[in-house]
This record gives sequence, structure tokens and C-alpha cells, in this order.
Amino acid sequence: MSRMVGTVSRGIRAPIIREGDDLRKIVTDCVLEAARQEEDGFTIRDRDIICMTEAIVARAQGNYASVDDIAADVKAKFGGKDVGIVFPILSRNRFSICLRGIAKGSEKVVVLLSYPSDEVGNHLFDEDTMELKGVDPYNDVLSLEKYRELFGYVKHPFTGMDYVELYGDLIRECGAEPVFVFANDPRAILSYTKNVIPCDIHTRARTKRLLKAAGAEKVFGLDELLTAPINGSGYNENYGLLGTNKATEDTVKLFPRDAQGLVEGIQEDILKATGKHVEVMVYGDGAFKDPVGKIWELADPVVSPFHTAGLEGTPNELKLKYLADNDFAGLTGEALRDAIKARIQQKDADLKGQMVSEGTTPRRLTDLIGSLCDLTSGSGDKGTPIVYIQGYFDNYTME
Repeated sequence: MSRMVGTVSRGIRAPIIREGDDLRKIVTDCVLEAARQEEDGFTIRDRDIICMTEAIVARAQGNYASVDDIAADVKAKFGGKDVGIVFPILSRNRFSICLRGIAKGSEKVVVLLSYPSDEVGNHLFDEDTMELKGVDPYNDVLSLEKYRELFGYVKHPFTGMDYVELYGDLIRECGAEPVFVFANDPRAILSYTKNVIPCDIHTRARTKRLLKAAGAEKVFGLDELLTAPINGSGYNENYGLLGTNKATEDTVKLFPRDAQGLVEGIQEDILKATGKHVEVMVYGDGAFKDPVGKIWELADPVVSPFHTAGLEGTPNELKLKYLADNDFAGLTGEALRDAIKARIQQKDADLKGQMVSEGTTPRRLTDLIGSLCDLTSGSGDKGTPIVYIQGYFDNYTME
């Protein structure tokens, strides 16, 4: 009988990772042990995929920085006086500790928040309320007083936080003066300060360009803070403070660095142990959006900062229902199955632009696989920071 199971994603349990742990050995051993399990085991095959969260990589590296480290870098770059932050996301986990460091390295912090939501979908207020209040998101710049007058003290539906109040309190606790502006044009910050930290993630290049062209004097994005060690701290030369997560009330865990050797080493070790060539990747946030909460999950700068070469590229797939409804509309049963299998075996190496591939997902493999991993491992107490995927590269012809 033909094989009935396609893609399978398994969460693999692992010990709690600490700084200095040999992650290459731990991940390899956990996968091999899981495969050997009597009840839940599996056979390792060529082109299986081993994935690990960015968090355990950064933890093993000890890639941490303190509020004081961030403050020292901000003070060195901006002079310790006033600074503006543009388009920060609304997050206790992702941004609050970074904000404390920025405030501690400054005397005044001007916070420009986009509205009605931040870059990843956290809403200050909903679109309907905005329209009923007659606010034009393309042109209107709101002061804190006007914001409160129009919208009051809105709390996030998931976290119960009023992020304007939270961020203001954090800045004051660190000895700086907070000023709030609400606008969707980053250049509005220049009426308050010429020293700016663009905090957006995926639109940061555009924001920097607009600010510099409009007369900003000092512009350093979050991706340009902590790009080198400060007093022996962790760092990330490519992404700086982007991709950080709260570790303690005074420290952040940065996005991992220098892990290409790790993924290739695990690939090599599995080959030695099993004779099978697997792919390996480090993943962070998945690139998907919650249709109810409107949260776009991707607060990391990329889904996969490190992966083996076999995970480059995008899918090259035929749309089976298109073939069934069009090219082979007159066939049923075995004749339909055989016709579709033959078409798959004969498909072009690049189907881009062809009607027969319309509706297949035109995203990078690492983004698709990373999303699958993020949903499998979760971000809570499952204890499965390693994900093992089988059958991802299979198609309808494979037995």
C-alpha cells in the first residue's frame, strides 16, 4: 500500500540549556535518543530537518547584555542628553528592558509610537475607534494629551497593559523625562530632537533613510546598538539589539551569533552516526499572523539566522487541485492519480509564473519551516526547543 503519511513535525525534549553547554552534542544526542525511543521513535532519513530555537543557541553562547551595557552604548553614541525612539513595538518581553537602557543613557526620551498599532500588530486602539474619532493616520500627529483625550487609557486585550503608561513609568524610573508623540511619519520626531533611534524591525532601512534626508543629525537603529561588546557584554554584529528577549529585569538575551558552524557540525555528526544527510537550522519567531489578535509574530529580524545550504530557496510545487480541476478534469481514481504523478515527475525546475503553480506558497523555505517549528515548539513550558521534521520535501509521487 502507498505511504499514507506526509510531513511530520515532532517536538524533541531537551535539558535546560545553560551558558557554556555543548549544544552541538546536546542536540545531536537528543535527536538520536528520540529516534531510539521504543514507543515514539522514528527512522532518520535523508533530507529530514533538525531545528533548534534561537533562544537555546544564544543561552549556550552566553549572549546577554545588561541595562547598564545598553545605557553605555547609547550615551557613547548620542552624548547622554535627549534622544528620540521611533516605532518601538509594544512589548514587555521584547522592548521594555531595551527601553530602560536607552532611558538610563539619556536625560530625555521622546517616544514616537505608530498608531493604531505597532509594526507587529499590537494595537493602541482599534481602527473603528480611530475613524469614529476623525483621526487621519496618514497626517495627524497627536500629543500625549490629545491621545488621552481621544482614546483614554486603553489596555492591551491580551496583556492588560497600557503601554503608554508602562513605557512612561519605565523612563521615569531610570531618571529620564518621557515625551510621547503619536504619528506614522517618522520625521515627526525631528520637531523634538535630531538624535534618533529607529526601533522598527522590518522597515528600519526606510525609516533611517527618511530621517537622515529630513535633517536628523545622529541616527543609530536598534540594529546598530550592541554590535560589539560593551564592558564584556554579549553583542550581535549584524542585528544589535534587534531580536532581543527579556532575561531578567536588568538583562536581555540577544539574538544568537556565529552559529553557522553549529548547524553544519550537527549535520556532520548525524551523518557520521546514521549515514543520513539531514538539514539543520536555527529558528526564531515564525512568520505568521493571528487573525483574531492581529499579532504578526515576527518580532525577530529574520526567521532563521543560520541554516545548512539545503534549506536555501523557495518551494517549487504544482497545485494538485488545479491539475485535478483543469488538466485532468475528466479523470478519476487510478487514472487521475497516475496522471498527476506523471506531471509531478515531469515538472520544470522553476515553475515561477506558471498557472499550474498558482496558489502555492511563494515564501522562502526557512520562513515556512521556521513557522512550522515555532508552532510546534511553542514559547511556554513544552520543553521541546528542538523540532524534528520529516517528509517536508516529499511529494505525491514518493513512496
